[in-house]
Amino acid sequence: MSRSYCALYVDAGYLLAATATRVSGSSLRAGVIVDHQRLIEKLIQQVEEASNLPLLRVNWYDSGGRPGGNPDEQQEKIGMLPRVKLRLGRLSYGGEQKGVDLRIGLDLATHSRNRIVDIVYLLSGDDDLTEAVEEAQHLGAQVIVFAVPDKDGKPNGVSKHLWREADDVQLVDAALIDDTVFVRQAPTPPTPATNAAEAAETGAAQGAPAPSTVAPKPATPVPAGPAALPSPANMPAKRIDRPAPTHLPFDLDKVDPALLVDADEEHAIGAVASAVARTWMRTASPSEREHLLHRKPSIPPELDRALLVDLSTRLGAYEISEPVRFRLRTRFWEAAETAAHE
Repeated sequence: MSRSYCALYVDAGYLLAATATRVSGSSLRAGVIVDHQRLIEKLIQQVEEASNLPLLRVNWYDSGGRPGGNPDEQQEKIGMLPRVKLRLGRLSYGGEQKGVDLRIGLDLATHSRNRIVDIVYLLSGDDDLTEAVEEAQHLGAQVIVFAVPDKDGKPNGVSKHLWREADDVQLVDAALIDDTVFVRQAPTPPTPATNAAEAAETGAAQGAPAPSTVAPKPATPVPAGPAALPSPANMPAKRIDRPAPTHLPFDLDKVDPALLVDADEEHAIGAVASAVARTWMRTASPSEREHLLHRKPSIPPELDRALLVDLSTRLGAYEISEPVRFRLRTRFWEAAETAAHE
């Protein structure tokens, strides 16, 4: 008789965005620091205790952090962990994930068909996985959606369709998250006087010339592309914008943006715009802040995605109308300019 196992499928995009929202108030990955090894170890412990079954493995699904869907340094470390299988899609030039949901869906169907596992814990909230969950169930597997709790202890960002079709929805232990995911703070830059003193002391000890006589070292260029997206310091200088709609039912130059949304939407928009702006500004240097403001009205892709994801979660709406998107982006710039000078 074959042994029974459980498995954990982790949609890293969902996990990191949802935990960042819980800890920092925004889904921006750049706003948090994650102890990935400890987080994964604790997730394994929780699902084994909940299922009373040994874990076969963790499938970690994410977009490759380097061009061509190749893993970045952090992803390489995750893939080296015991019982962890790295399953990578890729990022488009616009920063959109490609192939991740397909990999999750195919693995759900294949592993269920071959009776590899009996219980699958799906750490995701993506509506696009609903049909894959149904297929796995038809093939005999039990699929439990494993959701990150928000500050109110409710599942964060789980689609109602996915929730309805899953065998159960269970929450990741809140203490687990708070013990492994932390708010990122910008390093405090040393004062010029401190820099000069340290440089003079080091130079004297090594027989080097005084700092004033040493030519400044050229700045190392920051690579552009998908691998540069997670950090404000690596934000690409140019974004690829989505095409602007050509048939809006209103004239943006003649309508007050505040009149395009209702009171509940306006409240949610203000909260989301402020949270995203403050989270990003908290980790940015003065030059990065200035660079962002000079790009107005072009919002970098990772910030725009965070705005839309956070507002969708807050409103409980899968689709965000164009007037609401327009108002959200307007309020973001207002919040960014305020946060930049705080």
